[in-house]
Amino acid sequence: MENLNFYKMQDIQKELQEKYKDTWGGLSPEKARNQLLWLYSELGEVGDIIKKNGDEKIMNDTATRHHFIEEMCDVMMYFNDVMLCYDISPDEFEKIYIEKHKVNMERW
Repeated sequence: MENLNFYKMQDIQKELQEKYKDTWGGLSPEKARNQLLWLYSELGEVGDIIKKNGDEKIMNDTATRHHFIEEMCDVMMYFNDVMLCYDISPDEFEKIYIEKHKVNMERW
C-alpha cells in the first residue's frame, strides 16, 4: 500500500475537482472561502460523533470508528481544497509547519 501524503491527497482532490468542475466551479482563491466553510461543517460532524458516541465507541466500535474516520477524511479533503485554491504546495506547507513546530516547542 502506498503511503498517503499531501502530494497524493492533492492529486486525489485535483482529480475530484476536475471531474465536477462544471458543477462546483473549480478551485481558485475566490472559491477558498466556500471550501473553508465546508471544512468547518465537516469538523462539526466530527465533533457530533465524539459528542454522541464518546471516545470508547470511537476506539472500539467498528462502525462508529469507520464513520468517525470518514468524516475526518472529509475534513482533510476540504483542507486540501483550500491549499489548492491558494496554490500552497506540500513543500511550502511542510516548511512552514516545521517552522511553527519549532516556535511551539519553545513557547512554554
